[in-house]
Amino acid sequence: MTTTGAASTGSGLQAGLKNRHLSMIAIGGVIGAGLFVGSGSGIAAAGPGILVSYALVGILVVLVMRMLGEMAAANPTSGSFSAYADRALGRWAGFTIGWLYWFFWVVVLAVEATAGAKILAGWIPAVPQWGWALIVMVVLTASNLASVSSYGEFEFWFAGIKVVAIAAFIVVGALAIFGLLPGSDHPASGFSNLTAHGGFLPHGPGAILTGVLMVVFSFMGSEIVTLAAGETADPRGAVTKATNSVIWRIAVFYLGSILIVVSLLRWDDPAILKDGSYVAALSSIGIPHASQIMNAIVLTSVLSCLNSGLYTASRMAFSLARRSDAPASFGRTTQRGVPQAAILASVVFGFVAVAFNYLWPDTVFQFLLNSSGAIALFVWLVICFSQLRMRRIIERETPEKLVVRMWLYPYLTWATIALITFVLGYMLTDTADGGGRDQVVLSTLVALGVVVFALVRERVARRRMQEVTPS
Repeated sequence: MTTTGAASTGSGLQAGLKNRHLSMIAIGGVIGAGLFVGSGSGIAAAGPGILVSYALVGILVVLVMRMLGEMAAANPTSGSFSAYADRALGRWAGFTIGWLYWFFWVVVLAVEATAGAKILAGWIPAVPQWGWALIVMVVLTASNLASVSSYGEFEFWFAGIKVVAIAAFIVVGALAIFGLLPGSDHPASGFSNLTAHGGFLPHGPGAILTGVLMVVFSFMGSEIVTLAAGETADPRGAVTKATNSVIWRIAVFYLGSILIVVSLLRWDDPAILKDGSYVAALSSIGIPHASQIMNAIVLTSVLSCLNSGLYTASRMAFSLARRSDAPASFGRTTQRGVPQAAILASVVFGFVAVAFNYLWPDTVFQFLLNSSGAIALFVWLVICFSQLRMRRIIERETPEKLVVRMWLYPYLTWATIALITFVLGYMLTDTADGGGRDQVVLSTLVALGVVVFALVRERVARRRMQEVTPS
């Protein structure tokens, strides 16, 4: 359980995050680098219908966050859904999903460090790409080791830049769409591009599902706010506020910005795939140096993801240690309330994964990517099943803490489970190399391996306890 206040004895985390930090962490968790980098492929695959894909995944995330918010508001803790799964489904479930989530973010560290290094090396080629990857990892590790408020401050500014950038993009794009942008030679096309050039669904309704697979993982990270809430002065209020605001955040930042892109450009414009959807949109309205502007924004998103990934992995390791599911050293904190060992262990594995990316990108690192690819959906499934049980536990034991309630419980919870299961099943139809089938199969095998380990470990512990307990 997370403790707040002074941690002079090294016994717990500190309440070092301010409300403004958590507000931006909540927003930044929704706006990932995948929104800027991966949306072009989705538009090319589904046309304007990609808006429906984003809306479907957005609804899914809103429902999952509502369930998680219900549990987190009643019991804020650094372990979040792993701790809730531990109580609702059993020790094996909390152990399994906690370590899978840690593994997911360690791999993300390598992906984002490499992506950031590529941009920086393009600007300053005198430093090799691996050198830049090392630099950004070291800087953000130092930030996380300093204090939780350092992490919060970094994330506040990273997320702030993303918010301002997307808000400006939406405003400027909307003005261009209606011919109100001074100096722009973009035709005032209104929303005609949504239905011209083959219609709203040029590849048919099935393309919506293809689009879902392409965009679902860009939403991963929205749950970080429930882990961070445990290190605020008012965890319950922070979680409630973040959960209630997730709807407008997704509507504005995802649906709003993608609507601007597919309205400014025809969906089959080759520039969308060649330059990226946002660069192509900015170039179409005559914004100079659009590619460099977007590179700077993408770099900010990458650094934000790195920062949050390291924080998230370390807090999950800390929570696992507090439940005796990880080395005890991971559960100890410095006098500043920082889980130093958990941070260092996470970043070491992150460095190893970065090395794999440079040494064996098509073999070892590709395996890591595929074996962590479906973990986001597994996490969401576990949140759903945990909420089904936790609602009854909270109502029975502490009904006054039920300040956030899942809508139409339990029917919407079961509907969400069905939708996630359907997405996982549909991923099996994607037979491309490194595609959905590879991700689901390998992620499932890794998950089953962790489950078996957890069950064997639990059985051994139970047997030892029986041996030492006098009959």
